[in-house]
Amino acid sequence: MDAPTSIWRQCLDYAAQSNVGLRRPNNQDAFTVSLAGSQADFEQRGHFFIVADGMGAHAAGELASKMATDAVSLVYRKRLDQSPPEALLSAMLDANYQIHNRGQASPEFRGMGTTATALVLLPTGAMVAHVGDSRAYRLRGTRIEQLTFDHSLVWEIRAAGQTPDLLPGYIPKNIITRSLGPNRAVQVDLEGPHPLQAGDTFLLCSDGLSGQVTDDEIGLVLGCLPPAEAAQVLVDLANLRGGPDNITVIVVRMVGPQIIQDAALDATNNAGPSTVGPVHPLVWTVMGVAALATVGLLALGYPLSALLGVFVTAVAAILAMMQRRKAADRRSQIEQRHFGRGPYVACDCAPNAELLARLTDIVQELRDATAGENWPIDWSGFDGCLARAASAAQAENLGDAAREYLHAIMVMMCQLRQIRDANGR
Repeated sequence: MDAPTSIWRQCLDYAAQSNVGLRRPNNQDAFTVSLAGSQADFEQRGHFFIVADGMGAHAAGELASKMATDAVSLVYRKRLDQSPPEALLSAMLDANYQIHNRGQASPEFRGMGTTATALVLLPTGAMVAHVGDSRAYRLRGTRIEQLTFDHSLVWEIRAAGQTPDLLPGYIPKNIITRSLGPNRAVQVDLEGPHPLQAGDTFLLCSDGLSGQVTDDEIGLVLGCLPPAEAAQVLVDLANLRGGPDNITVIVVRMVGPQIIQDAALDATNNAGPSTVGPVHPLVWTVMGVAALATVGLLALGYPLSALLGVFVTAVAAILAMMQRRKAADRRSQIEQRHFGRGPYVACDCAPNAELLARLTDIVQELRDATAGENWPIDWSGFDGCLARAASAAQAENLGDAAREYLHAIMVMMCQLRQIRDANGR
């Protein structure tokens, strides 16, 4: 466990998975997790998470998504003179610039691009920066909300006023209308801040998940399982439904208030980055030169001229304070502003008979698919989960029943992966 993870372990739980899927030769998804290094760092920049889904021939998509996750996380952390929303926007635009220039520099990478969805957890709430059709969700209680708008042809047509029932069936769902890289300019959506509560669970995912698993199923998994298990089961479900694309998920749960309990762990970074606004370098230069001139004039015996130096120094100091105050006020106004119109989709995902029926069908399909194979399957764990699920369902403990069905899927999929790896597939 690395240091940033360990100091937040009592109040934050997260897990990430990236899987190539079943039909793609390589994984063009990428992700980055960057937790605050101290309490002061959290107050200023929060915890950062990003998922990207690359597009382009050969290795172009892999390069684009890796460049996006690296650039956005790095630039966001570096732009300490900007508020978090400003820094997020700057980071996404900088990533677009880098990817576009890299694509233009080589015919092999020309036109490459990537989606990018970044989540920052701050004292003021959850901020999202978003381009493309990767998604950010929040689960609160039994309600799951999609915090991002899909920049896809289908969603854009719906936003223009066309109802879903009237959309032509031949419109592909995977055509995106925005991405980082292909064009010199890009429009980035900012969403939030959305207030945080203990128990809130966030999910970032590529469309390899959202294209195969429904929102209520995603919410059910997030609500029933801890992040590490939830991330694995979500990937498993997408693969059980064909796995046509790469699948990447980051699950983040707010266990409690983001406060480091062990002060000793935070001592080295206690001061944190400065919160005051920047001052133009020319003001500092004038003030420094005037102060030095004042000292020199006094030493040479020119008190009247030295008074002029004192006056210029004082004026420069006043200008510096005014610039700091103005910049701090502007930053405060931006941080208090709410961006975007999300959530865009919401649904209830409480365990119910219909969701349990879907899980029952999945585990039955798993049993049928493996029963006829001569594989060294240990059925005891799988059957034990199913027995407990049936008992819980009979007692109308639907949450426990759903959890056991999901555990059964985990148990079987884990064995199938081990068999596949043993066979070198």
